Amino acid sequence: LRTRATLTGLLAILIWSTLAILGVIIGDMPPLQLVAMAFSAVFVMTVVIWAVRGETPWQHFRQPARAWALGIGGLFGYHLLYFIGIQNAPPADANLINYLWPVLIVLFSTLLPAHAGVGALRWFHIAGAGLGFLGTGLIVTGGTGLAFNPDHLPGYAAAVAAALAWSSYSVLSRRFAHISTNAVGSFCGATALLAWLAHLALETTVWPATPGGWLAVLAIGLGPVGSAFFLWDHAVKQGDLRVVGASAYAAPMLSTLLLVVFGFTDPTWTLAIACALIAGGGLLAARDMIAGRG
Repeated sequence: LRTRATLTGLLAILIWSTLAILGVIIGDMPPLQLVAMAFSAVFVMTVVIWAVRGETPWQHFRQPARAWALGIGGLFGYHLLYFIGIQNAPPADANLINYLWPVLIVLFSTLLPAHAGVGALRWFHIAGAGLGFLGTGLIVTGGTGLAFNPDHLPGYAAAVAAALAWSSYSVLSRRFAHISTNAVGSFCGATALLAWLAHLALETTVWPATPGGWLAVLAIGLGPVGSAFFLWDHAVKQGDLRVVGASAYAAPMLSTLLLVVFGFTDPTWTLAIACALIAGGGLLAARDMIAGRG
């Protein structure tokens, strides 16, 4: 059961890797509007599934206040802080800071009580996550390094807060393992509403210019913003948090490889080295699982 749940987390990471190429298809759209549209799509899809099952949305909305705070803070809070970060600092800098969240998941998992069933943190979990972060750094920067500027401190702070928001959401979800994954649909509905309000207050609406753009928005709602969050919820509640966290660095790697395959970017030796670091880190972090231990 634990291994199967961990693999659902890896499937969520695989689905997240399609986000960049779908974003290219959509073109220029305000980020909060995209979040609002995508979460609206997944919420409508979830309500339809509930209706087919003979369930009412109300039964899934009736969750403890702490679960609501965690769900909204994770889904809406993370996206809001992430976009604030990349808009107020160089995107490469902010994006790399944001990608501290997989390492933080590995480290924060040690704070969970023993009955959460996470297990001991071993050296290879930390080393695997560290290799993944190094590889992601190569992808984000192109191997050219970063030039942190104090003038962009608000953006850096927002990116750090985004990393803390998503890693905390992922780890603390373990304490709500008794709550059905169906609750994620309710959190998606609330996130869609808040994202629409934030978009209307902060952005100018830009609708997709082509049918392909509309289909890409729908695909994001059904995939990277839809099914991926349900799979992730199951993984962080029942799977190996250390392996799931360290393996999350596969998302930027696979995302970049998809851009290469479809001709949106060129392959480089830097990318090849980054892929080797991320793949090696993921295998190292999953050493116990691969060997059939733990």
